Amino acid sequence: MTVEVPLPGGTANRGRVHRVGDTVRRPMRPTSAATHALLRHLEEVGFDGAPRALGVDNAGREVLSYVPGHAVIAPTPAWGLTDAALCSVGALLRRFHDATAGFDPTPYSWSHPAPAPFDGRGIAHNDPNLDNVIFRDGRAVALIDFDLAGPGTAVWDVAAAARLWAPLRAPVDTPDVRRGRELHRMRILVDAYGLDDAGRADFVSALRDGHEWMCGIVRDGAERGVPGFAEYWTPEAAARAGRTRAWLDGYTDAVAAALH
Repeated sequence: MTVEVPLPGGTANRGRVHRVGDTVRRPMRPTSAATHALLRHLEEVGFDGAPRALGVDNAGREVLSYVPGHAVIAPTPAWGLTDAALCSVGALLRRFHDATAGFDPTPYSWSHPAPAPFDGRGIAHNDPNLDNVIFRDGRAVALIDFDLAGPGTAVWDVAAAARLWAPLRAPVDTPDVRRGRELHRMRILVDAYGLDDAGRADFVSALRDGHEWMCGIVRDGAERGVPGFAEYWTPEAAARAGRTRAWLDGYTDAVAAALH
């Protein structure tokens, strides 16, 4: 099979990621060497929840193995919003962090390392969004799109996943069955991950800082004219981010209480 099939989802690389047979072709980046080293490590330790780095094609694109399954993309499928699916996301994220425990990120340059105090030991995926998790039979089996991966603590990733999957934001921006169940779903994810007491103590700070960090990345990309970011960061997107910020500020105590 040599036909190139565009793959949906994504923001920064929207329209530039293609499936070719059992491979995926994506644009190379200045940090591709770091990402490929991480993916090779995951392969070496037997972690099956990530694509394999296969090299570079004649067009100068990175070649990854294609991970069969389905991501949760619009129109959002009902199976992707169940509590069982959420549990599996937490379990997958824990397996990923356990698999990266022996990886040394220091020889490499990363795109957006987590800020202090969440830039400590460990590797974070940094973008565990709904369209970056592959499911089979309603269960999360793999993470994809490691463009933003880099040094970061586990709670940084867990808080990002909770913000995106619970989701932790103004209910007006959740037009589906998750609305009104934000804190309950957050607890499901955190428990499925097995976040320890220290992580739960840092969770609220990671949650709020992570929202600002990601908004800054997208806003900066839009200002620099990166097509996907420029298309995404509309006035409505900025307003939605503001509503999320206000919700997080207003529910800080409730979030902290729900973790324990």
